[in-house]
Formats: sequence, C-alpha cells, structure tokens
Amino acid sequence: MDAPCNLYKSQYKKAKETLDILLSHRAEIELKLESDPISPDFHKELRTVNLEIRITQNELEQAESDIKECELQYSLPKT
Repeated sequence: MDAPCNLYKSQYKKAKETLDILLSHRAEIELKLESDPISPDFHKELRTVNLEIRITQNELEQAESDIKECELQYSLPKT
C-alpha cells in the first residue's frame, strides 16, 4: 500500500532538502548585501535564489498533494 506513494515521498524529501539549501544561500546573500547594499550582482543573485525558492515551494506543495491523493487512492477498498 505504501510502495506506490514512495516516489512522491522521495520527491517531497528532495524538494525539502533543496529548499533548506536555498534558504541558507539566501541568508548568505542577504548578509553580503548588508555590507554592500547597492551591489547589482548580489541583487541579481538574490532575485534568482528567490525565484528558485518559489519554484521549490511549488514542488513541495505538488508533492504533498500527490502524496495525499495517492494515500486516498490506495486506502480505498478494492472491489
């Protein structure tokens, strides 16, 4: 029963790990911006990492939805 949902669970786990890395990277960029607030390179890097964070958050939401759907599908009695 759990095996069909393992793919979605591994996708969720991987997305969560990626999100943690991206959040750490964003914190580093924000720290750099404190010392050089007008750096166009840091601002560009921050925009890029923020976009990647949004994408990863969407992947997490999709994986959560897929897990719930899968668990519902496989918890139904088979006729």
